[in-house]
Amino acid sequence: MKKLLSILMVMTIFFASAFTPKSTNVHEVEADIVDLAVATEFLSTLVAAVQAGDLVGVLKSEGPFTVFAPTNEAFAKLPAGTVENLLKPENKAQLIAVLTYHVVAGKVMSSDLSNGQKAKTVQGSEITVTLKDGKAMIDNATVITADIEASNGVVHVIDTVILPKM
Repeated sequence: MKKLLSILMVMTIFFASAFTPKSTNVHEVEADIVDLAVATEFLSTLVAAVQAGDLVGVLKSEGPFTVFAPTNEAFAKLPAGTVENLLKPENKAQLIAVLTYHVVAGKVMSSDLSNGQKAKTVQGSEITVTLKDGKAMIDNATVITADIEASNGVVHVIDTVILPKM
């Protein structure tokens, strides 16, 4: 359940991406992270999770935040029933843990990343950055679109929901 919550948190973070995945382009946007995610169809699962976790207000605040936003396809890779279970009111704490694992305080652009770098998430655990063959990975997720700027931070779209170790 904690892993599922971490996944949902990541999805919420990735809502900020309002563009189709592009690995090297930088997009500047006037919208905040939540508005970007809401406007992005492939982040609709993340948006639903952020809403269920009552995290909209936090992610609309001044920040800045760095969100590693899982796509709908990333959520679909989770075991059957995981997302639905996390969205239940009785599992809200787990959902929040998963979603906040996808968020780092501060604005971290892809050019700021280094191989082996660790960053503390809002959830409290650390994520690990791996740079290999021109690609960035956050834990076991590959960044498929980097540096989508929002008024209150930056979003990096990822292909897998990342889960904190529980």
